[in-house]
Amino acid sequence: MGIASEEAIHQFRTLMDQIDEPLKKTFENIHNGYPNETLVRFLKAREWNVANAHKMLLDCLKWRVQNEIDNILLKPIVPVELYRAVRESQLIGLSGYSREGLPVFAIGVGLSTYDKASVRYYVQSYIQINEYRDQVILPSATKKYGRHINTCLKVLDMTGLKLSALSQIKLLTIITSIDDLNYPEKTTTYYIVNAPYVFSACWKVVKPLLQERTRKKIQVLSGSGKDELLKVMDYDSLPHFCRKEGLGSSRHSGEAAGNCFSLDHPFHQQLYNHIKHQASVHQRAGKPIKQGSFHVDLPDPPAEEAEIARSIESELHKLRDPNGFHVSVDSSESNDD
Repeated sequence: MGIASEEAIHQFRTLMDQIDEPLKKTFENIHNGYPNETLVRFLKAREWNVANAHKMLLDCLKWRVQNEIDNILLKPIVPVELYRAVRESQLIGLSGYSREGLPVFAIGVGLSTYDKASVRYYVQSYIQINEYRDQVILPSATKKYGRHINTCLKVLDMTGLKLSALSQIKLLTIITSIDDLNYPEKTTTYYIVNAPYVFSACWKVVKPLLQERTRKKIQVLSGSGKDELLKVMDYDSLPHFCRKEGLGSSRHSGEAAGNCFSLDHPFHQQLYNHIKHQASVHQRAGKPIKQGSFHVDLPDPPAEEAEIARSIESELHKLRDPNGFHVSVDSSESNDD
């Protein structure tokens, strides 16, 4: 790290030493003993501009305090039938770890329907997974591998992506904005697999709109991406939809132990049990928990993401024929551009 970078971190650290409670407490929860590494993430997200990174981090801390994000892992989505419905329609899970110790998160973009619950439950679930990753998964990986690990890999399965995805763009933009504004630089690489024609068409218009830093993180792999992914992770850590061509991210493919989207997968069982345990401890301490879903302030998307969403909407509309029928989106038409 160069002298200029070290000076930027020093300036940023000096500014953060001046904050008071409750922002100081939530900052401690974020950095988890690694304040400088956290400052670097926000500096990277703002091209090493200290003033902009400082504003971004303060906005993040205020958002966390106002929405009680530090307590979101005390808040189970109940009843369990509702949580199961969320899991079946918001496909995300932990499939394993890379050879460098980075958690591998799998996301079924194409087959996630987001139609079994209200938006606030999907947002609550997503933030809970982020917080569990940061407070439990990453510290555990750091201890296991003997070095600080604060990022993950994501494998995005586009199987089943259709033009009807237009209806999900608003929710996906909200989730992406929450990630970018409050959990910056937590993903090292995004691997896109099983990409059908509709993705390829949208990617061509989105790619030029992305910042170079973001573009470098995205790799569109051929087919299921199995051969390329095996260069960075062992077979056991491959998401189930990458293990053989044509499997896709079906909600029911494979045994529960192998399908990381399933509520019966160890990751989701451990996550749900952790939340229930934390809630129980909190209540036994005489601190009642208000029932109902977490109501999180939804951020306005940054200008870049708003432009991307508009471009995707425009491209999806173009792909509809004049009679309202969808064009073919057979996965065999995918390309790797």
